[in-house]
Amino acid sequence: MKKIIVFIVVILIIYCNALFAEQLSGRDILEKVDKNFIAQNRISTSTMIIKGRRGTRRVKSKSWIQGTEKAFTEYLSPASEKGTKMLKIKDELWTWTPSADRIIKIAGHMLRQSLLGSDVSYEDFTEDPILNNIYDAKILGEEKVDNRPCYVLELTTKTDKVAYYSRKLWIDQQRYLPLREDRFARSGKLIKTIKIQEVLKIGNRWYPKKMVFKDVLKKGSGTEFIIDSVTFNAEIPKHIFSKASLRR
Repeated sequence: MKKIIVFIVVILIIYCNALFAEQLSGRDILEKVDKNFIAQNRISTSTMIIKGRRGTRRVKSKSWIQGTEKAFTEYLSPASEKGTKMLKIKDELWTWTPSADRIIKIAGHMLRQSLLGSDVSYEDFTEDPILNNIYDAKILGEEKVDNRPCYVLELTTKTDKVAYYSRKLWIDQQRYLPLREDRFARSGKLIKTIKIQEVLKIGNRWYPKKMVFKDVLKKGSGTEFIIDSVTFNAEIPKHIFSKASLRR
């Protein structure tokens, strides 16, 4: 009898420890999300499908990204965008187009403008991608998105230097990707929605394959962003992240 009681007590201790270990804080969950998205270096090719009032167009690009502070993108097609380049260093952004043959710094109100007519803004591109750096996270509860259990997180900014004062995320409990995200202004007005429709697994990380961005203040059915290929921890020449590379 004593052996049975000891066995039951041991099982209860193991169960309680496991239950306690699963009680993640909002910050813990957000750290897992950041780990999926952030890498020392990565090179990717992508397709942006922009659905506007005048029809649909596809824009292909290649990007070189180093950590969270440096990024370089070159547009490959269509012909009207081919050769256009964009450089990000920390929170500064420059563009170059073959037709104008001059480097333009995107700053101030220009950051809120649409990127190539899409539902993505220049401000989205420059914002710090590590969410834990700029937001406090609070768990609101649990819900299902596409039949997948998700943590529902409310993020509130730690600083005024952000495009969105608050966000609401539905984070897959197994893969730690935000399957749905709502972004809000300080007034509480919904500005943008993002949905991850397809995911891929690379090594130990889950990564979005297909996302849909929708600027609720614009007409149209949104912008699809598809990752065609991605390589993590790739070697990237140092000269890539320079203004000289914009004209090469």
